[in-house]
Amino acid sequence: MSLGGFAEALASHSATPGGGCASALSGALAASLVAMVARTTIGEKFPDRSAEMGQIAADGDRLRDELLDLVDEDAAAFDRVMDAFRLPKETPEEQDARSAAIQDAYRGATDPPLRVSRLSVRVLELARAVAEQGNPNAVSDAGVAALLAATSLEGGALNVRINLGSIKDEELRSDRERDVNEAQTRGRELLGQVQAAVRDGLS
Repeated sequence: MSLGGFAEALASHSATPGGGCASALSGALAASLVAMVARTTIGEKFPDRSAEMGQIAADGDRLRDELLDLVDEDAAAFDRVMDAFRLPKETPEEQDARSAAIQDAYRGATDPPLRVSRLSVRVLELARAVAEQGNPNAVSDAGVAALLAATSLEGGALNVRINLGSIKDEELRSDRERDVNEAQTRGRELLGQVQAAVRDGLS
């Protein structure tokens, strides 16, 4: 699907793609920008940084691909939730099976956005590196990468939490809530560090 086609699908009445998919795409764009800034730092002008930036570029490419995969995975996970709600519920046995399927689907639906949040923290770590050590002419791109990654992180967290609200397993809910809180705490710290580096680079 083209970017224009994705935006059109996002604007439609369909439940998918939705905010979880948009969050994953935001993270993929952030990783792409990180890789771009790193690549502009490789060469004769920055010989002492080329090896590190080459690794950052490769990491950015890998994270971009993982986050793009999560666009599809998030949509598929929520489609399974919708499919579970469509199961028959005429008999007690059907009702029990439907309830179990709904719970399984909601548990599965927390996985992609949680992975999006965790990967976005890694993108923010790379954004900090390129903001502090990358080509100063591209410091604004590093700043945009961090903002996009923060959006991806926070969007993923929102999508984890909305699915947790329908899950009865208290242990799972507690574990996922803790994971999201840890990702947000770390991500917000990194965003502040990137923004400070960008301000310094622009002054």
